[in-house]
Amino acid sequence: MSNKNTPPLYLAWLIWSLGALLYLVGFFHRVAPAVMTAELMQDFNISAAGLGNLSAFYFYSYVAMQVPTGIMADIFGPRRLLAYGATIAGIGTAMFALAPDLFWANTGRLLIGGSVAVAFVGLLKFSTQWFPARYFSMVSGVALLFGILGAVSAGTPLRLLVDRYSWRSVILVSAIFLLAVGALVWIFMRDYPHEKGYQDFTAPETGPPQASFKVILGGILEVFRYPNTLLLVIIPGGVVGCVLTFSGLWGVPFLSTHRGLSTAQSAALTSTLMVAWAIGGPVFGWLSDRIGRRKPLYIAGAAVALTGWIGIIYGPDVPLWALLCLLVVTGFSSGVMIVSFAFAKESVPSRLSGTSSGITNTGVMAGAMLLQPAVGRILDARWEGAFSGSVRVYSLETFQYGFSPMIALAALSLVLLLFTRETYCRQKP
Repeated sequence: MSNKNTPPLYLAWLIWSLGALLYLVGFFHRVAPAVMTAELMQDFNISAAGLGNLSAFYFYSYVAMQVPTGIMADIFGPRRLLAYGATIAGIGTAMFALAPDLFWANTGRLLIGGSVAVAFVGLLKFSTQWFPARYFSMVSGVALLFGILGAVSAGTPLRLLVDRYSWRSVILVSAIFLLAVGALVWIFMRDYPHEKGYQDFTAPETGPPQASFKVILGGILEVFRYPNTLLLVIIPGGVVGCVLTFSGLWGVPFLSTHRGLSTAQSAALTSTLMVAWAIGGPVFGWLSDRIGRRKPLYIAGAAVALTGWIGIIYGPDVPLWALLCLLVVTGFSSGVMIVSFAFAKESVPSRLSGTSSGITNTGVMAGAMLLQPAVGRILDARWEGAFSGSVRVYSLETFQYGFSPMIALAALSLVLLLFTRETYCRQKP
């Protein structure tokens, strides 16, 4: 017998959490190289530029998959997207863990990035179909929280596990976990509440999937007809790019070299920034929904984040407690980027929500994709010849110079925010 009520929130959250596990592990792999820099440089005999490129292979495929992912979410639904994504990610992770040389390591990272790329957009699509509309921004923030939990697990916990076992063993275990997630999503997740006997919040798509090139291109072009779309591709890239470039790769060697900290201690500091980012996401999402505005909150958060990065990278040799405070404030304020998804979704008709989310997430990841290897190239170009064992060591001035593209992109994001159009939290008809 069909239940006429909409699904209870606990059930929606429970099913949603299965897909969120893929996002969690995807975030783990996104930042895992940060605490394995010495091992990766040693095992694959690479410099800073090579390491930046190895890490960025994740982002190359992740970014390339965002628009197709958004379209596939609209056409095929989140269940197949998330189940297949977790399975392919498991295969790519095993390939990375067992890689005999750089080619296979790069290929593994490429497969991981392209497959976990479906996680966030799939979760957003699931959210529009299983939660009341007023929950969307908050659910987006909780999704980011799951992701940051994965990032935090790739900090000090991963470093301790790598010290006890080996980076290859730990990564291989994560491959097995991903395969299990894929199976669980396939068994328990459904695209619409009516498939479990509940009333739908939105009308299900009907008819056969229309995935022709003409349909896909038409959807993309239509989304870009709305002025906020292009701006909300570029803006979050500057905010997120700084976080993932620092915490996801270069922050640990920067702090270890110039603060006299161990790798585990440096990882703990960068993980603190990620935890603050995780908390900031849901808070900013809730606050934005509460006040009924997107733009002013986004501007304030981006401005504080930019100021924080300047202090962390170029500030005086502040005490450790002050540096910790800077990292917390910068991470928390960077959580404002979660507003991008609700902001972008409301700027286009609801039938284009998946495509809009995919395009926006392209910009989110493009920042790290560009910045991680760019910082590595600058570090190598200004390297003064110092080694620690077989790993290159870079001076404070070289790191500060290398981080300059981060500051430039964060500043650009803040300027572009001034040109966005407020939606007042109302969906465009």
